[in-house]
Amino acid sequence: MFLLKCAVLLCLLGSIDSLFAIQREVRGTWLTTTANTAISNPENTEQSMRRIKEIGLNTVYVESWKNGYTQFPSKVLQRTLGVTQRPPYLLQDPSDVQQSQSTTSRNLLQETLIAAHRQGLIYVAWFEYGFMAAHKSTMNHLRIQKPAWLSRDRDGNEVASNGFVWLNPLHPEAQQFLLELVLEAVDVYDLDGIQLDDRIVWPDIRMGYDAYTMALYAQEHAGQSPPNNYLDPEWMQWRADKVTQFAQRFVQAVRAKRPGLIISLSPAVYPWSWQHHLLAWPQWSVWSTSTLKPKADWDEFIPQAYRFSYPDFAKTWQQQIDAMRVYGDSQAAKLVAGIRIVGDGRDSSWEQLRQSIELTRTNKNAGHVLWYSRGVLDLYPEQLRAFYQDSGAAISPHFPAGWRQVSIPLLKQNATENAAKIERWQSPKMEVGRYQVIVHDQHGWRYLDQVVTISAANKGMVDVLVPAGCSRVELIVDRRQEMQELQR
Repeated sequence: MFLLKCAVLLCLLGSIDSLFAIQREVRGTWLTTTANTAISNPENTEQSMRRIKEIGLNTVYVESWKNGYTQFPSKVLQRTLGVTQRPPYLLQDPSDVQQSQSTTSRNLLQETLIAAHRQGLIYVAWFEYGFMAAHKSTMNHLRIQKPAWLSRDRDGNEVASNGFVWLNPLHPEAQQFLLELVLEAVDVYDLDGIQLDDRIVWPDIRMGYDAYTMALYAQEHAGQSPPNNYLDPEWMQWRADKVTQFAQRFVQAVRAKRPGLIISLSPAVYPWSWQHHLLAWPQWSVWSTSTLKPKADWDEFIPQAYRFSYPDFAKTWQQQIDAMRVYGDSQAAKLVAGIRIVGDGRDSSWEQLRQSIELTRTNKNAGHVLWYSRGVLDLYPEQLRAFYQDSGAAISPHFPAGWRQVSIPLLKQNATENAAKIERWQSPKMEVGRYQVIVHDQHGWRYLDQVVTISAANKGMVDVLVPAGCSRVELIVDRRQEMQELQR
């Protein structure tokens, strides 16, 4: 039924789009706990999501896995390492000097997910670190407890050239650990998508000389050890193929868990990604047309085309399009540009940013994601707001219009169940559908473990019983059931 409704809706949208110039493009940004305060506390999170929506973006990619710890309570982490998430006395990362060691652990995924969905934003859980386990100066639980999972170079060093310690992407237990972390988040939360960064790759072209990898290579090469030359073509391809095999299994598992979920990859640009990390990601785009069973396909590729000038960006972006055409499935509509505003080095100019976005539209790409939210919120909020207003409204190309809607406040009723310390709140007349209940108390917004159904039978209204003491109660659309019906 839902699929039929989507088909009808998409047909209607075709005529509406032509009349009102509604675009279908990803307008996104990444949110991280590093070097900014956008999601440093619940108040900032609420304000940031509201401003992102007002500026004109429709999608957020929010850090969910960082420096060896999840940003949500995890049974997988507890079972594997004995902790549910980052302990409160540990910094997020070495550069996070403002982070207090007495700060209590937050369920940052739930907090940011609620804040985004309250504004009607598409939310993608960004498993930023992938196989990257720890900064070289960080001794976390993962690095201490799982030394056999770590990747090493010929000299036995576990620190890669980027200054981080990595899990061995070939180790079956490390692979299963990362996969189970993602599947757990997909199972528990009403996500719109998940994203792996440029860390579902070989840690460094020099690495692969750990005991597990060397034994596996010998097993498949009649007892021969890997070549001492890490640039040996066969040795490079063998390592790359092993990561590809895991990536296929990863996508298949996520797709089986929740078919309609956006599965996103944000790799380093090609061919740099191959030359340094043995990743030829354009070739991964053909999985959707392959004979793989079950189906394995990425919904979007967001290469990080971070450049300091527009001519350099234009050159790099054309390389990505050409690589998809030569090695991939030539679908420009699967490419979303990762565009830099701020970071190491000088900030991008507004003109550079504007031209870069316009180029993706000229090439009929699927949109753009801006690195990162500090540039959106602090550097060019007014310019972006005016630019998007001139461009017209845009909805995500991944979902029907209205997939996410702003939350609906409920009204507190006079009648209360004082003996049970329960209060009654009533909704206004609403559209038919399934909704999650969220409440705001002294700790901020949180989900209640209940889903309410608005139907014609209850005339679009419903009473909700919540614990006493909540200052606000709202309903947000629940899409988990529809996610099971959507086929990509």
